Amino acid sequence: MTLLIELPPDLAAKLKARVDSGESTDVIETLREALDAPEAQDGAKLAAVRAKVARSLNDPRPSIPADDVFDRVEAAVKALRA
Repeated sequence: MTLLIELPPDLAAKLKARVDSGESTDVIETLREALDAPEAQDGAKLAAVRAKVARSLNDPRPSIPADDVFDRVEAAVKALRA
């Protein structure tokens, strides 16, 4: 698939600078890395959340009732506002 796009001058200059400096071999590589980065970050965030959930589910301590948790949060918020 061929896609022709017109980039704003500042973005075109950034792409050219990365290639000219040797940071990237070409514009396509730079764009691919830029598009892949958010997916990698999202994957890392999801993995971290899954790990926290797994630790919580495997925690042998007794669960805290939701009402108690919300009471603690509300008290902490009130203390911060005071």
